[in-house]
Amino acid sequence: MAAGERRAKAETFTARCRMQWHRVRVGLRRSAVDYFRGDGSDWIALIGLLLTIPVLAALTLGNSVWFSPAALVLPIVAGGLLLRPASLLGLYATAATALIVESVRLGPYTEGPSRVTPGVVLVVAASGLFGLLTAQFRSRVGVPWRRGGTMLFDLRERIRVQSALPKLPQGWHHEMALRPAGGQSFSGDFVVAARTNGGRTLEVVLTDVSGKGMDAGSRALLLSGAFGGLLGSLPPHAFLPAANGYLLRQNWDEGFATSIHLVLDLDSGDYELYSAGHPPGLQLSAGSGRWEEKAAEGPLLGVYDGAQFDSTKGSLRPGDVLMLFTDGLVETSDRDIVEGIDRLTGEADRYVAGGFHGAAWHLIEAVAKDVNDDRALLLICRDASAAVR
Repeated sequence: MAAGERRAKAETFTARCRMQWHRVRVGLRRSAVDYFRGDGSDWIALIGLLLTIPVLAALTLGNSVWFSPAALVLPIVAGGLLLRPASLLGLYATAATALIVESVRLGPYTEGPSRVTPGVVLVVAASGLFGLLTAQFRSRVGVPWRRGGTMLFDLRERIRVQSALPKLPQGWHHEMALRPAGGQSFSGDFVVAARTNGGRTLEVVLTDVSGKGMDAGSRALLLSGAFGGLLGSLPPHAFLPAANGYLLRQNWDEGFATSIHLVLDLDSGDYELYSAGHPPGLQLSAGSGRWEEKAAEGPLLGVYDGAQFDSTKGSLRPGDVLMLFTDGLVETSDRDIVEGIDRLTGEADRYVAGGFHGAAWHLIEAVAKDVNDDRALLLICRDASAAVR
């Protein structure tokens, strides 16, 4: 009986220990998840960095040749990335204390190398200042460094997804290539597209926001979402006036944009182009082998209210190609738009025989590879074997 009671007590004690250990693990896991999401306390990182400082100080006192007093910069830099400003002050106080102890124990810097010199103090202090400024900036913005990169990646992916073209029926081929300025991940050029009218009509809007690269990326993201909501919800002739009104309501200092709106009947090949200060479209006629400009009239978006946008019409017959692009592809400081269009069509002629498959990216590389501006090119081709319905 006594043995059974002892066994029950042991099992109860073991169960309690396991339960407590489970609670500790769950608490630590939740704290870590909240921390890396930017929602939790930074006490875990603070404790770890505080423990690092005496370890570095002990190593420096033990062998100052291999472990320099300047090694205290490491936890200070890490603290600037991981901690909040209030926590940083405690870390800096601990680092300053360690630096004083090292200076006293190692002796004056004039008596030998590997001592705490004024230069070491300046480096540690400067690192702490930059770390504090970085932490204050993160705190003011409200985006911890742990999520900043993830947020930017998510924004880039959203722009990419919104710029995806819908699948076209057999007999049609489309390609889209986008090259931001300076090799960045964000661009002021974007595309929104949708199949409307029961899937019979393809509507595509290519827009060039003022500015380039990162400067225009946030506005491009906002406009792409708004334009995507308008597309298909309004008659084609009402899209650009609505987009113009939306842009005017933003009251941006640099708030204008150019845009071209294609409305293509996928059964007949007939289309309409509406333009808001955008470069003209180019159509290749399979019969003549010549490129023809398709220019529509309309002012820039976001300049004045009540703007009118007139359309131009055309038709894509089997073998024809329609090319839409932004001005960064054809216009530079030392080359006007006419010369740029001539160069673009000259390069595009090389892909006629191959049906323009894979041509969009190569055309940007050939025509405007080193241009410090956002470049976008959209190709819509009708297969030569397609039959007119």
